[in-house]
Amino acid sequence: MQVKNKWERSLVIVVLLIGSILVALPFVWMMLSSFKNDSEVLRIPPTIIPEHPTIQNFIELFQNLNFDVYLLNTLIIVVWSMFGLLLNTMAGYGFGKFQFRGKETWFIIVLITMMLPGQITMIPTYLILNEMGLTNTMTGIVLPGLIAAFNIFLIRQFMTTIPDDLIEAARLDGAGEFYIFLRLIIPLSKPILAVQVILTFIGAWNSFLWPLIIANDESLYTLSVGLSLLQDQHTTNYGLQMAGSAVMVIPILIVFTIFQKHLIEGFNVSGIK
Repeated sequence: MQVKNKWERSLVIVVLLIGSILVALPFVWMMLSSFKNDSEVLRIPPTIIPEHPTIQNFIELFQNLNFDVYLLNTLIIVVWSMFGLLLNTMAGYGFGKFQFRGKETWFIIVLITMMLPGQITMIPTYLILNEMGLTNTMTGIVLPGLIAAFNIFLIRQFMTTIPDDLIEAARLDGAGEFYIFLRLIIPLSKPILAVQVILTFIGAWNSFLWPLIIANDESLYTLSVGLSLLQDQHTTNYGLQMAGSAVMVIPILIVFTIFQKHLIEGFNVSGIK
């Protein structure tokens, strides 16, 4: 029996190892190709390790192709998205722990908005922002993304797992509502907030369609939009495209690495299967 379990464990490890290599291979190829010149990228048979490593592709991205502007715009969207996550956390806490008139009705409305594809609301949102004079502005780009129904729902589900007696005890000790939220609720919500930080960061960092619609000025474009322009303007410079893709992917991997230990725990406690 022990021999059988040992063989089964070895087989699982081999399968996982092969799967990991297959999944990681395109990423490794992209990273290595970003340090190759254009002629080496197109060489047949291809080289795995760059023969003459160069960072010229990255230099050209930020010196000649406005990727520094795209990066700054993307970081602004990420920062405001994190502020929106704070607002969503407050809303989820309110739905989970406060009693007020129409609470269930408003929460149902929030759930209904989750059923609508984002493409359906883009035209009405664009028209509203156009009437407000916010088209082709950074405010118009970040404003619709401050509130996310899924974030509110996920946080509300987690808040129901926090005992009400704990909050009541803090109130009896004289703690104010903001103090309770910042010093009690936020620390207890680290698992679900880690999940939300990852999802919010990925959504903001990869923002493409909405900035492309709302902004006509290239100075307001994000990295995703800039990368698509790079593919149109430099269709044969694969090294340059690989460098742009690396700039897009590496920050996501860093954020995921930082918060990954909370990811599974956060999904488990929030009841998502």
